[in-house]
Amino acid sequence: MGKEPLIFNKGSQGRKGYSLPSFDCGKQPAELLPQGLLRTKEPCLPEASELDVVRHFLNLSRKNFSVDTNFYPLGSCTMKYNPKVCEEAVKFPGFQKIHPYQPEDRAQGILKVIYDMERYLSEICGMDAFTLQPAAGAHGEFLGLLLISAYFKDRKEKRSKVIVPDSSHGTNPSSAHIAGFEVVSIKSNSNGEVDIDELNKVLDNDTAALMMTNPNTLGLFERKIVEIADTVHKHGALLYYDGANLNPLLGLARPGDMGFDVIHVNLHKTFATPHGGGGPGSGPVGVKKILEPFLPVPRVEEKEGTYSLRYKEPKSIGKVKAFYGNIAVILRAYAYIKALGAEGLKDVALYSILNANYLKELLKASYHLPYDRTCMHEFVLSSAKQLDHGVHALDIAKALIDKGIHPPTIYFPLIVPEAIMVEPTETESKETLDTFAAVMKEIAEKAVVNPEEIKNAPVTTPITRLDEVKAAREPNLCYKPC
Repeated sequence: MGKEPLIFNKGSQGRKGYSLPSFDCGKQPAELLPQGLLRTKEPCLPEASELDVVRHFLNLSRKNFSVDTNFYPLGSCTMKYNPKVCEEAVKFPGFQKIHPYQPEDRAQGILKVIYDMERYLSEICGMDAFTLQPAAGAHGEFLGLLLISAYFKDRKEKRSKVIVPDSSHGTNPSSAHIAGFEVVSIKSNSNGEVDIDELNKVLDNDTAALMMTNPNTLGLFERKIVEIADTVHKHGALLYYDGANLNPLLGLARPGDMGFDVIHVNLHKTFATPHGGGGPGSGPVGVKKILEPFLPVPRVEEKEGTYSLRYKEPKSIGKVKAFYGNIAVILRAYAYIKALGAEGLKDVALYSILNANYLKELLKASYHLPYDRTCMHEFVLSSAKQLDHGVHALDIAKALIDKGIHPPTIYFPLIVPEAIMVEPTETESKETLDTFAAVMKEIAEKAVVNPEEIKNAPVTTPITRLDEVKAAREPNLCYKPC
């Protein structure tokens, strides 16, 4: 498929793809609209037929890469297949046609979904209460830190520091900073886990929280998590769980049981809602009892089978989003949980762990494996071996594109030089994993015998290797056809 021209270049003057009824109300449009809203000149729009428009956007869509088209092993993001039945649930007329300003007695169905979803997530995560308001994972992080801040303010304690491991997701220190905390980073130990000695050096009575994810971004389970939680709590601080890596824990372990006090969950990663492209997202936040009074309002409550919204919560931090969260995303996650049930969710975790470890074993002879131990849902390789031949992780990622495979996350976490983070997810078959492993091995071999081929990839895409520095510093985002 060749390069698709701009839609402005596909039509011709006077061509249309629509027809409108005649304007017969007795007045011209300019007489009916406020003068300040009228255009002073004709808009610059493409003039194309309906067929030209349909083909144009269909051709563009075929250039997209998605989980529905190819393998997408993007580490720490759980880019997994979304069952289409979850999409159907959102299309039910009773959900499509509701409005957030409807009276409560005419919105009982969606209020029940919200109420039940909060309890499902509480059970899955080992928390006492949830809110579904946050619109994304980072938004959930921000809310969680605001709850921590409100908790200490209510106790009349001034705590200014949040501790973040060096393997954390980049949003962790950003969220802590925006919430008004000083960020303190600690190094991981030689096993890729939180170093308790380093933690003790910075943990004091000025510490508000330690932010972690478990398994961490190396895909490794933090084996001393209970000791870490006890240490943090002895100093009066709280433990925050970044839910980005919740997928391999479903039905197997609960963050709340490990000692975490607050958690955000990425519904768009773990619970089968569309992910990527800037949205949609949903980042519900769960808390233990000590933080529940500070949750955003309104809270959904149930009494004798009737659901209502409760706004009177004197310690609540208030709203963090209009209305009640991204309902369409919540509905998809609700359908996913209902469809799988407890045993099905456990299978999600088990197969994600199995797939990751299977791939790790297939690839560790071809690539450097900095932490050679059983992983959870993802693992981190390094292109250190290929670097001896001038081939970087970026080159390997570009070569994968030529093979119809989306590149894994590269250069993250930062504690692994030339990192290649692979997360196959539970939905991929053994055949797909074998194909991916074969391609990765082929790239590793070519990096030795013909490194220039790898360094020039991709060559089969509409646009080949970009000057990424120039693209970042001198973006050309404007096109003025008129």
